[in-house]
Amino acid sequence: MQILEQLTDRARKRRGTVVFPEGDDGRIVAAARRLMDDGIARPVLLGSRETVEEAARSAGVAVEGLDVVDPVDSERSGHYAASYVAARPKTKPGAAARQMRKPLYHAGMMVRCGDADAMVAGVANPTARVIQAAMLTIGPAAGIETPSSYFLMVLPDRVLLFADCAVNVEPDEAQLADIALASAASADGLLGRGSRVALLSGEASAARVASAAARAAARAPERQIEALAAPEALEPGRAEVLVFPDLNAGNIGYKLTQYLAGAQAIGPFLQGFARPVSDLSRGAAVDDIVTTTVVLLAAG
Repeated sequence: MQILEQLTDRARKRRGTVVFPEGDDGRIVAAARRLMDDGIARPVLLGSRETVEEAARSAGVAVEGLDVVDPVDSERSGHYAASYVAARPKTKPGAAARQMRKPLYHAGMMVRCGDADAMVAGVANPTARVIQAAMLTIGPAAGIETPSSYFLMVLPDRVLLFADCAVNVEPDEAQLADIALASAASADGLLGRGSRVALLSGEASAARVASAAARAAARAPERQIEALAAPEALEPGRAEVLVFPDLNAGNIGYKLTQYLAGAQAIGPFLQGFARPVSDLSRGAAVDDIVTTTVVLLAAG
């Protein structure tokens, strides 16, 4: 697809460093191998050399040339622990040091400290655990308190961003406003500046959604943000970002668009963090891992 080709070219030009905390999974090693060989990213695999090599053998790929870091004895762990305590003063140094031995937290601090540009995890950890580690290390984006997710919906004539379809079950007004603003920022990074945002509602959610749209518009008056019924929002050019009132609506919306309109659903991707991080499904294939990394690095 053209959009993926464009994003791949953009990621290749940036060639950022992406850390994979689950380096003992064969799919992760195979994806890292492809990302490096294709010049898309500089992957870092977390895990002991033995477990990463075993994963590489199981995937039938070579580990030579890939950067492998063991969080248990990494020379950067002390620096990460100190940075973690500086950001969270109530944490005791010993507890921070123990956290840094955990791959998710070590990876998050690599991103926070600038040793990696993005973190991709989830094949061996549930979404909630990935989000928790990312919130405690990378932290939320400025002005955002609610992590959320989005899908890229690729239609024959346009690309839309649907949110939130994977994280927040029934967001309140403040959370919906956060989701709208985070989604607008994600769309800016992927589709261009000035993305228009429509918050969708039904009869039962109309008041909550209207209030959320007003909150978001007040926080970002330079943006085009409005509450709309779904048919209006789907008018060509009316909006690039569609924010659903709850998780059920989001799932129904993206699946209908996928199966009835022939759209390709790419994602979900996490958003709302200070620096790029995303989650993978437990059943993610190598292609899924590569695509997630491409989109994350292309968005910047």
